[in-house]
Amino acid sequence: MKKKIIYLSVVLLFFAFSPLSAQVKVAFVDSDIIIGQLPEAQAIKKKIEDLTKQYQDTIATKENDIKTKADDFKTKYEDAQKQVEAGTLKPDEIKLLESQISQMQQDLQKMDQDLTDYKQGVQQTLLQTQQTMFKPVKEKITGVIEQVAKELKYNMVFDKAGDAVLYGDKELDITFKVLDKLK
Repeated sequence: MKKKIIYLSVVLLFFAFSPLSAQVKVAFVDSDIIIGQLPEAQAIKKKIEDLTKQYQDTIATKENDIKTKADDFKTKYEDAQKQVEAGTLKPDEIKLLESQISQMQQDLQKMDQDLTDYKQGVQQTLLQTQQTMFKPVKEKITGVIEQVAKELKYNMVFDKAGDAVLYGDKELDITFKVLDKLK
């Protein structure tokens, strides 16, 4: 938010102190609309969704494994507790059970931590993959925006999707001109 305010302040100062301020032409685009209608962007979104589904399936499998182990742990703990209360175990058997239960608890904690780490890694991987895959598309869009802006003699073009434009007259919206050029 601070970045946007600083950016808008610089633009306003540029207009206020520029001797050419009366000749500055400004337009805006909505990059979300452009990306939403480009076939290559839709293909990338589909690949990202497929990859996300694969990761979600793996996460669900790991969560089920943890739940199964947790249920086993609970059963083993309750059985051990009943045996201790009934007094059917010798001291060395109690120590063995305590050791087994402790090991199961440590295994569960490790599995849970591994799952948390895996989820964080997946989030980072998906974000990096998305950025890498969309980079050429965004560069292409930016190039066409520059080309259209030069053809129409606009000095500045803002992106409505980036929340830098709070209001824009529809006559200044060149989104569909850019889309036409891209197609």
